Amino acid sequence: MNSYSLSYLQNPEPGVPAEIADASGDSDGEGNAAAKSSNTVWSGWNILRATREKRNGHQAAVLWLTGFSGAGKSTIARLLESRLFEAGCWTMLLDGDQLRHGLCGDLGFSEQDRQENIRRAGEVARLFFEAGHIVICAFISPFIRDRRFVRSLIPEKSFFEVYVKCDLETCIKRDPHGLYKKALAGEIAEFTGISSPYEEPPAPEIVVETDLQDVEQVVDLLMQRLMREDIIRKK
Repeated sequence: MNSYSLSYLQNPEPGVPAEIADASGDSDGEGNAAAKSSNTVWSGWNILRATREKRNGHQAAVLWLTGFSGAGKSTIARLLESRLFEAGCWTMLLDGDQLRHGLCGDLGFSEQDRQENIRRAGEVARLFFEAGHIVICAFISPFIRDRRFVRSLIPEKSFFEVYVKCDLETCIKRDPHGLYKKALAGEIAEFTGISSPYEEPPAPEIVVETDLQDVEQVVDLLMQRLMREDIIRKK
């Protein structure tokens, strides 16, 4: 277990990662950069998440959708957010492609850059979570280590890893942006599933299979799970 994974064990205040509360050292031994802002002091959230949740009428949560490119993560995330928004929920959708056009526009696709991409996305998700939102995150996020880091930022019963499972051959046939074609032709290096690995989640909270289920079925399943976990209320 690395220093990030200990965030909630070492810190008395929910939502304050250990590396903020006690920044020290150069590395955690797994390539994660240590905090450099060692002279900053954490001051706590101005309005508590519980207060925001009470006003919003639902619990905050993070749903982290992971899977191959073309598996359907973004399609699911967009419909799910629309459903939740129509139900009166406070939502935020974080999509990998959108973040790479802004916050993560300086990153490539090396293993180190992928790790930093997910670290930034996880921290943004945490901020919206603490603001009382249901945060839907759609990222390939191919490495178990990086997904574990994001999980460590969010309380256990508020984080849902959703494995959007789809046969790689089906994803290649779909190829919505023509990226697999380029990767197979050698025009894109370090492409997940072709020249870079994808590590399946060992114990995700939810598994959906988009080569067997359509998007409506998947979103219905996710909505039911959120109601069952008392994140949202049945109306």
